[in-house]
Amino acid sequence: MIPSIPQPRLLTFAYGTYVALFFVFLALPLVVVAVFAFNDGQFPSLPWEGFTWNWFFGVERPMIGVFHERSILRAIGTSVFVAFLVSALSVCVGLSNAFLFNRYNFRGQSLLYVLMLLPLVIPGIVLGISILVFSSRVANEVWDAYQIDLEILRPGLWLVVLGQFSFITTIATLVVGARLQKFDRTLEEAALNLGASQLTAIRTVTLPFLRPALIGAFVVAFLMSFENFNTTLMLVGSDAPLTIAMFDRLKEGSTPLLNAVSLLLMIGSSLLALIMIAFQDKSKR
Repeated sequence: MIPSIPQPRLLTFAYGTYVALFFVFLALPLVVVAVFAFNDGQFPSLPWEGFTWNWFFGVERPMIGVFHERSILRAIGTSVFVAFLVSALSVCVGLSNAFLFNRYNFRGQSLLYVLMLLPLVIPGIVLGISILVFSSRVANEVWDAYQIDLEILRPGLWLVVLGQFSFITTIATLVVGARLQKFDRTLEEAALNLGASQLTAIRTVTLPFLRPALIGAFVVAFLMSFENFNTTLMLVGSDAPLTIAMFDRLKEGSTPLLNAVSLLLMIGSSLLALIMIAFQDKSKR
């Protein structure tokens, strides 16, 4: 709808209703999950049995809280560790890719760009299985030939990091590359004319301009890694990240403990998004 063009009241009402219902559809499941995190019962379902904080701070079973559940806390720490490594690697490689595709022209560039985007269109399960089969084959060949066990290629945290990095780095590249395309290269040329080296010009002129995109790419990569399930499920070992730990708990039966964890994740994700938006607004000003 174009605001400057008068519209019939019925059409305006229908459009407003559609938008309202759309946001209700998006928000209602999250609200339900959040509400039942405080239900004083064994199951996150009606009837409502009263308000309680036990699913957050409880110390006795069966209503032990998330802050006293060691397996959940360990899984959160594992997810943070994996997400931080994946984000750092993705931003570094994404920055290099952004310069490669924006500053240089070479034979096969278009093909290489398509190959970089390919992991985004491959289902996560298929990507995880492919990485698992390939890495296991390489590890087995190395062991047979040299009797060297490459644990980094066996199911475990390092393989999870490599698996998530394989597609999250594409997102980081796109975020940083979009910012780099807006950069005025005459600023670098001015720094070079004043005696700066190429590396110094990039460090003092280009990177400060890219800082909002780098932070945004890091936050996006962190959130994508933290909540990833499909690829992680195929590559995980004994140390399970949070998504896998919650899935294992769900197979045993749903409890408000999972709702409490989900609520904390929603709050954490929202705070990260708000911090990123605030930083970008500050950078623009």
